[in-house]
Amino acid sequence: MAWHPLAGQCIDTITPAVWIFLEHQAARTSTETRRHKGALMQTRMLTNCSKDIAKAAQILRSGGLVALPTETVYGLGADAGCSRAVASIYAAKGRPSFNPLIVHVHDVPAARRLVHWSETADRLTQAFWPGPLTLVLPIRDDAPISRLATAGLDTLAVRIPAHPVTRAVLACADVPVAAPSANPSGQISPTRAAHVLQGLKGRIDAIMDAGPCPVGIESTILSLMDTPKLLRPGGITEETLVNRLGGPLAHRSATDAISASGQMQSHYAPNASVRLNAVSFAPNEARLGFGHIDCDLNLSQTADLSEAASNLFDHLRELDNFGCDQIAVSPIPDNGLGVAINDRLRRAAAPRD
Repeated sequence: MAWHPLAGQCIDTITPAVWIFLEHQAARTSTETRRHKGALMQTRMLTNCSKDIAKAAQILRSGGLVALPTETVYGLGADAGCSRAVASIYAAKGRPSFNPLIVHVHDVPAARRLVHWSETADRLTQAFWPGPLTLVLPIRDDAPISRLATAGLDTLAVRIPAHPVTRAVLACADVPVAAPSANPSGQISPTRAAHVLQGLKGRIDAIMDAGPCPVGIESTILSLMDTPKLLRPGGITEETLVNRLGGPLAHRSATDAISASGQMQSHYAPNASVRLNAVSFAPNEARLGFGHIDCDLNLSQTADLSEAASNLFDHLRELDNFGCDQIAVSPIPDNGLGVAINDRLRRAAAPRD
């Protein structure tokens, strides 16, 4: 058995609560180390050429942090099996320690080595992987995953991203990669490399620039622990999942403990406050429209929800740069991708600590 010096006990006997404490300590140590490096840390910009793909993989294998493009948003990647690297994610983002991470792999066999698989997982992954669907399954005892990545839970959130550049990096690195959104915790998710640079410059090793993310909102997260339960709406709609499974989904209660990414009450937030379902605008407000309406920026003039999702975070950032105290947002239909869009907007508008 391996001995953990901070816990003063064997790793195999550490309880989830103790792991949460240790993650706090590891993240604090990593933060202090990176602060000490200060201006010495340079964030390198990489392209999608084969040389830079190999470089990104090498950084990941050596315990570094690389922002990677996915079809949803840019993710902040680190070797999920390296506790020091995972702690660096929490430190760079300022992410709460109780918020577990999604682990990305390059193919289904790699996923099956990490979690206990099921027939339902097979049915879903055959239809939606690679793609914006994350599955939460029981983690295998022998999975090479740091307990910091699961926040002490006995489950693991896993997916295969559809972006060809990140899939190439994952295949080259040949390690599972933990990757939450590549932005300071609680702020607007990044859909361009420039967004990552704005928020994390000097805190991470590299950013791989492969242009804007086409989906624009994070993956749908579905728990397969019992009855399939929707933990976070995202790039694949509930209706699509129901049609594939042939039955309804359970839903996470607002009082449930956090079990996956994207469940914090205040999240995806600009500096300005956000006012929802605005049918008129005040003179001092930045105006985010939907459909045929006079506004500063429009999510989709044709009321296309896919276009609106793709534009959401980019437009929120741009309006936030106007310097207004408040962003007013037109009503968004609460169906299809509109469910995920409204989820992000409600969290952006929620009271902040």
